[in-house]
Amino acid sequence: MIDTGSTGFMLIAASLVMLMTPGLAFFYGGLVGRKNVLGIMIQSFVSLVWTTVLWFAFGYSLCFSGGEGGVIGNLNMAFLAGTDLNSIFTGNNQIPLYVFVAYQMMFAIITPALISGAFTNRVRFPAYMIFLTLWLICVYFPLVHMVWGNGLLAQWGVLDFAGGIVVHASAGMAALASVFYVGKRNIIERGPHSIPLVALGTGLLWFGWYGFNAGSEFKVDNITVAAFLNTDVAASFAGVTWLFLAWILEKKPKLIGLLTGSVAGLATITPAAGFITIGHAALIGIVAGVVCYFAVALKNKLKWDDALDVWGVHGVGGILGVMMLGLFASKAVNPMVTIDGLLIGGSWEFFMKQAVSVFAVGAYCFVFTYIMLKAINLITPVKVTRQEEEAGMDASLHGEIAYEQD
Repeated sequence: MIDTGSTGFMLIAASLVMLMTPGLAFFYGGLVGRKNVLGIMIQSFVSLVWTTVLWFAFGYSLCFSGGEGGVIGNLNMAFLAGTDLNSIFTGNNQIPLYVFVAYQMMFAIITPALISGAFTNRVRFPAYMIFLTLWLICVYFPLVHMVWGNGLLAQWGVLDFAGGIVVHASAGMAALASVFYVGKRNIIERGPHSIPLVALGTGLLWFGWYGFNAGSEFKVDNITVAAFLNTDVAASFAGVTWLFLAWILEKKPKLIGLLTGSVAGLATITPAAGFITIGHAALIGIVAGVVCYFAVALKNKLKWDDALDVWGVHGVGGILGVMMLGLFASKAVNPMVTIDGLLIGGSWEFFMKQAVSVFAVGAYCFVFTYIMLKAINLITPVKVTRQEEEAGMDASLHGEIAYEQD
């Protein structure tokens, strides 16, 4: 029987996750220069509409229909065949199936959009559309099935509450491969054109993340509350850690650092949010602030042109969160945990499964994305020309401008 409270909550959670994609557009849009705002924002918004089409056509079916213990599902539920308004989500028999379909669709929308921040100002829109389509089909849909669709990793005992493996590690490693393929920008921008837009985007992302993590329980109970509170605590501790670390090393307390650190904490807590205690969430936030800060510093030292630090924040944060889940997962918090984390009395077995899975997924995402970009380039040029980059993505590729130029 449908639980109206859980159903109402999940509709709100799905709406919150949807809001994260416009939030990401503002976050990325503020970080780029004035001539490239619309070029980066459209890459988020087009995922909102195009991914929805693919999800309805066959994405949901490939993720959640058949294929138990395998890598990908089947097409038995393409175009939501065999479902109607009375269909119930069998995961808990408390919410309509369509609510689950909508909620999971919002995850599919934001994940490839995350990658776009790494190659900002350098990828042509037709190539991005092909990239978006192929990456969803060949990376995201199989990962969802393996982790959340009773596939290979789920049956091996791997846990990922809300997307450390499926969302952040995959997007972050794909972002790094994209950076290596497209190379450095010819025109180096002077810095974020609008830090207030970045702050607005961060606020929307943080707000949406409550739906992202707490909603992944798919009902309202004590685990929902734990995931909600753990999300806020980890983000706050990570933001404060990054702020003071940068203040010490860079001599100034910077808003961009505070905002970036908070997002790093949000990404890192995601896989563990419903499996750990609040004290461990605070610890994960501190570690995320330190590790992701130095990951970004390493990226800068190596001169990788990951423009908006997708690898350092989401890739490193996602991998770190999955491994720390292997250290701190608690059966007392969530009965889905069958073996406690290594540092609270568990064995090496669960920790090693978490580590092996996230590194294997990261390697696959990196290699596949690099090869895919080379293949796309045979169909249509991936990189913008120097003239297009000098003119800016907005005018040269889209025929629009965000601001009148001085």
